[in-house]
Amino acid sequence: MVFLAFAEIYLVPDGTMLIHIALILLMIWTLNRTFFRPINRIIESREKHKGGRFGEAAGILQQVGEKQTRYDAALLEARSKGYELIEKERSQAVSARQSEIEQVKSEVASNIAQEKEELERQTVEARAAIAKEAEQMAEKISSNLLKAI
Repeated sequence: MVFLAFAEIYLVPDGTMLIHIALILLMIWTLNRTFFRPINRIIESREKHKGGRFGEAAGILQQVGEKQTRYDAALLEARSKGYELIEKERSQAVSARQSEIEQVKSEVASNIAQEKEELERQTVEARAAIAKEAEQMAEKISSNLLKAI
């Protein structure tokens, strides 16, 4: 029966609701001013005065984080300098290799030109020798033919 009595109560928003909200906000403000802020100040001062291991640990973690950041930055800088040095050395090696290749190409081209000239000279000499031998053979053949007749 009591349950049914509560079931018939309806909440209707009216002016008293605004008063209740204002009272709750006033209570929160008052509690913050008189109770929570002083307690939080006392807890913070105790933590600071007792040499707070948590504060010390937080300080150490902060220092570790800063050192880690500096280390990462230094490592990144060293890597980039290393890559720049490697690239510089590689480009110097490539240019040295390219100049050596050009030098060898020019030497090979001059050797090829000399050998072609030598082949031309030998060809001319061979043709002259063949022509001379052909004349000698022709004379022998003609003399042999004239002797036979």
